[in-house]
Amino acid sequence: MLRQLAIRNVALVEQLELEFDAGLGVLTGETGAGKSILLDALGLALGARSDAGLVRSGEDSASVSAEIELPRTHAVHSLLGDQGIEVDAGEPLILRRTLKGDGGSRAFVGPASVPAGLLRDIGAMAVEVHGQHDERGLLNPRGHRALLDAFGGLEVSGLRQPGPRSRGSRRS
Repeated sequence: MLRQLAIRNVALVEQLELEFDAGLGVLTGETGAGKSILLDALGLALGARSDAGLVRSGEDSASVSAEIELPRTHAVHSLLGDQGIEVDAGEPLILRRTLKGDGGSRAFVGPASVPAGLLRDIGAMAVEVHGQHDERGLLNPRGHRALLDAFGGLEVSGLRQPGPRSRGSRRS
């Protein structure tokens, strides 16, 4: 669950810290209120493609960090373990991204420098963002097994998941 979003020098935002309570978080507002800036900043922290145009005019760099609380059994912990990144159980996960005015960026999980693709993988597993016309997660068949396993309280992180079978193949 997203607990905090800290933004510095992104678009029109000089500095902003948002704290989120437990449960569903919703951003609403009129056109031009800044919702897209907040979502672009969150996207950066979650590994979205960076754009030097997001750096605030007159500044050399921008940064965004997102603090995420995850249950100890969340699949992100296994992913991080596979990458050799240790996160203390029960501690929030801090995802951070810095962006330079020339377009270069750096990504971090806690103090560890990581590829932006790892942030993207973590973001896909830990945060779900829905916009006005976005496809809904419940309609995506790739997520159905994970939803059923979570509902049934099944721990499947250590199990080998079957791959897709080719059409017409049969098992003997």
